[in-house]
Amino acid sequence: MHQQANHFFSSTLPNLAREIYDVCMLLFKLMIPVLIAVKILEELGAIPYISLALEPVMQLVGLPDSMGLVWTTTLLTNIYGGMLIFFQLAPQENLTVAQVTVLSSMLLLAHSLPIELRIVQKAGVRILVALLIRILSALVLGVMLHWSYQYGGWLQQPVELIWQTPPIDDSLISWGISQLKSFAMIILIITALMSLLRFLRWIHIERLMIWLLQPLLKLLGISTQATSLTIIGVTLGLSFGGGLLIREAQGGHISPKDCFSALCLLSLCHSVIEDTLLVMTLGADLSGILWARLAFSFLFVAIMTRWLNHTSDAFQQRWLHNSISTDNKESLNAN
Repeated sequence: MHQQANHFFSSTLPNLAREIYDVCMLLFKLMIPVLIAVKILEELGAIPYISLALEPVMQLVGLPDSMGLVWTTTLLTNIYGGMLIFFQLAPQENLTVAQVTVLSSMLLLAHSLPIELRIVQKAGVRILVALLIRILSALVLGVMLHWSYQYGGWLQQPVELIWQTPPIDDSLISWGISQLKSFAMIILIITALMSLLRFLRWIHIERLMIWLLQPLLKLLGISTQATSLTIIGVTLGLSFGGGLLIREAQGGHISPKDCFSALCLLSLCHSVIEDTLLVMTLGADLSGILWARLAFSFLFVAIMTRWLNHTSDAFQQRWLHNSISTDNKESLNAN
């Protein structure tokens, strides 16, 4: 017992602390430059001009032009930023539950792109491919939901807004404090997650999770080697779990094809519990933001993995996979 305690404090705990530090630093190196760039765009007032390009798109999914600003803000910042704009504009638009569900489903599939695309790229997916998957999937799901609700006459009642935006302090100091709080939360979550993963491996629960998810992953064409990566992303999201996703991919434990398939699933279907509850506060219905989103994501990945089986490794390497730097691999393997 005494020997186990000495091993824990002399080896296990320092190794865990080093892993947590490496993952956090890797994630912050990706996030901080992007956050600063997006903030500069906000300060320059560029986001409303960017949203003009999305106004015609809003008509395709049965939404007012003003909702283009909501989606643009969400694409460049996060769902919280889009929600603030939504609650400022929604009272003047007389939206239906169906319209809010369509918008919310699009927000869930495509948001925080500057950060999340960089994370996916670092994990081995070409950034242009990841961008097209996110944007086009959001549009396709939005169109499908719009026509389904319209022809079925479902959810056509006016939405009831349950929240009004409080006064917003948009000073740089307030923004900086908010980002520091977010970083602190990321550190806490990654610390808890990596400690939990160590414990689960120690008691072999991870094997049970792989066994339970194996039928679904097999149906989607994703190997069991990608199970841990999939669980982390689906539950925590790409931003919080991003460092761990990159570490798994760069560790060389997952083939490029399986990594690509898993990351595509996570791009469309991550942070399922938190984000779903979040957009429900807008007045969205679960039929679109949860069930349709899950069905669309699973179907997309199942079709895509079967298509990948009929393409050559050379084609995938050239057009789909992003090469992972040798330096990153060596630094991770050294730890």
